[in-house]
Amino acid sequence: MSSAPHNPALIPPGAITVTPLDIAATEGASKAPPVQGPAFGDVLAEKAAQVQFSGHAIQRVRRRGIELGAATLERLQQGVERAAGKGARESVVFVDNTAFVVSVRNRTVITAVDRDHMKDHVFTNIDSAVIA
Repeated sequence: MSSAPHNPALIPPGAITVTPLDIAATEGASKAPPVQGPAFGDVLAEKAAQVQFSGHAIQRVRRRGIELGAATLERLQQGVERAAGKGARESVVFVDNTAFVVSVRNRTVITAVDRDHMKDHVFTNIDSAVIA
C-alpha cells in the first residue's frame, strides 16, 4: 500500500517538524534585495501636484497647434503653484502667448487659448490671473 501524499493542512499546529534538508534549502535561498528608489507616498504627492490636462484642453491644444515644451509646462506648473499659494480656485495662467484656464484645486487645465483666438475670447468664472 502506498502512503498518501504529504498535505501540510493535515499537520496540527505546533507539530511541524523541520528536516536538515529543509534547513539546507532555506540557507541557500537568497534574501530579497532592499527596495531602492523613492517612497510610494513621495511619488504620489509629486504626481498629484503636477498639472494635468482635461480632454477638452487636449483637443484645444491639438486643434490650435499650441506647443507644450518642457519649459512651457514648467512655467505653467509654477503659475498654478503661485495661484494655489494665494488661495485661487479657478485661474487663467498666461505663458508667453497662450492662456491656460486652470482648476487650481484639481491642478487641471480646463482649456487653452492661443494669441490668435484670444481676440474675441472672454474668460468667465475665474478668480485670478497669473503671468508666468
